[in-house]
Amino acid sequence: MNELLFLLWTIVAVGTVLLAFRAGRVALYGVIGVYIILANIFVMKQITLFGVAATGGNSLYGAIFLATDLLNEHWGKVEAQRAVWFGWACAGFYLLASQVFLWFQPSVDDFVHPAMESIFSLAPRIVAGSLVAYIISQTHDVHSYNMWKNRTGGKHLWLRNNASTAVSQLIDSTIFTFIAFYGVFEFSILVEILVTTYVLKLIVAGMDTPFLYLSRSFKPKELKVDNL
Repeated sequence: MNELLFLLWTIVAVGTVLLAFRAGRVALYGVIGVYIILANIFVMKQITLFGVAATGGNSLYGAIFLATDLLNEHWGKVEAQRAVWFGWACAGFYLLASQVFLWFQPSVDDFVHPAMESIFSLAPRIVAGSLVAYIISQTHDVHSYNMWKNRTGGKHLWLRNNASTAVSQLIDSTIFTFIAFYGVFEFSILVEILVTTYVLKLIVAGMDTPFLYLSRSFKPKELKVDNL
């Protein structure tokens, strides 16, 4: 059941990115901001996929790489890097807001605060790991994607998408897993989460490749105007 949900949710996640692309680069920025906040919440839930331990934010987080690749492909490296910083700022604001909100004393009739506390009390470590991993891996992805695009003369879209993402996601998964979960789980579980998370992100990268090709015939009006 989890595996089917994962595949369907991944299609929804990357499909939404393509719809945002159709609306323009500002919409892609919005999707990146929403996805990184949700991914930082969903990652706190441990699930089982294909018989091994995994975290819940893989589909959304992997789809962020599709968003930055779309920006890189159609608007260039500078725009993609700007979106990376925007996503980083959104994650930082989520961290700040979640902690400030916990400082409010709940009313005597409140029953939600304990549940929010159990989630947001983990946020500093989770988001700290996410912030470090995100900025390093996404910056690598932007430059690697651009490098592959130049090296292949703009050909082999599938290659630059998957080659850049494969290395970037390994960097991201390694940094995030050890910052966020070291000391929380046994080392063997850490390795299992790292490997599983990385493999799942590769699956997302493979699934988003057709959507990147679709973007060529699904361009927003602003790109059509720029090309006149």
